[in-house]
Amino acid sequence: MKVFVSGGTGFFGGHLLKALRDRGHEVRLLVHRRKEGEMPGIELAEGDVTRPETLAAAAGCDAVINLVGIIREFPGRGVTFEKLHVEATRNMVAAARTAGVRRYLQMSSLGTRPGAVSAYHRTKFRAEEEVRGSGLDWTVFRPSIIYGPKDTFVNMLAGYIRTMPAVPVVGDGRYRLQPVFADDVARCFALSLEMPETVGGTYELCGPDRLSYDDLLDAIGRVLGRSRVIKVHNPLALMKAVVPFLQGFSFFPLTMDQITMLVEENICDGGWQETFRFEPEPFVEGISRYLRP
Repeated sequence: MKVFVSGGTGFFGGHLLKALRDRGHEVRLLVHRRKEGEMPGIELAEGDVTRPETLAAAAGCDAVINLVGIIREFPGRGVTFEKLHVEATRNMVAAARTAGVRRYLQMSSLGTRPGAVSAYHRTKFRAEEEVRGSGLDWTVFRPSIIYGPKDTFVNMLAGYIRTMPAVPVVGDGRYRLQPVFADDVARCFALSLEMPETVGGTYELCGPDRLSYDDLLDAIGRVLGRSRVIKVHNPLALMKAVVPFLQGFSFFPLTMDQITMLVEENICDGGWQETFRFEPEPFVEGISRYLRP
């Protein structure tokens, strides 16, 4: 297939592009500016998901994959969940329909649901609804926290463990996470293009290890050669009182939306394996590939 990909220039996009090419697919990648020679074997098309008139490059493709999303808003810069989740998805769906492309894959997020507490998940759900109502042959993926080389989350925590005497933790640290390796998520996307049975499906993707936040820090610490990770648990009530005043500054690492998502947990039952039929990478083995000294 020839696949038109938006949002593919970031961390996960690199894994997806490799998975697509390894399975023999051609890729046309949407970029803000064409940089010759930067991505050998990848066709670059200039455009912007927030400007529908620039998305004509979907023409001539067999499938569209939309990865566009943000984890944090900066309204003063025009970076909002509404714009980058809902409006961008609406534009990509319209571009696929205009180009006559039937197959459409959408990146969403584990925890997305109607009535979600966080604005991130609420707008992700509205984006999914745009896809489900599109009339296209769609598939939606809801991965847990995606980790791998050059990720933000695990590398950030590893940086704290390497450089700080103690790692700050929101609340009691008992809330559970189920991170999934980037190559495994990319494999699901690539396989889905070849699996008609995934049309109309929504798949929650998670790894095999269900870890509390404290356990996750300890696992990263062991890989880094630390026998113990000292943690400072900050009461949730204190965080809720302080963070709203600081989250508007880009240097501050947390927002209330992120805290909400973190403490409500991020786990799934692993049912996706019944469809895609492969074993996901264990967390410690996965992070050992890029964190081990």
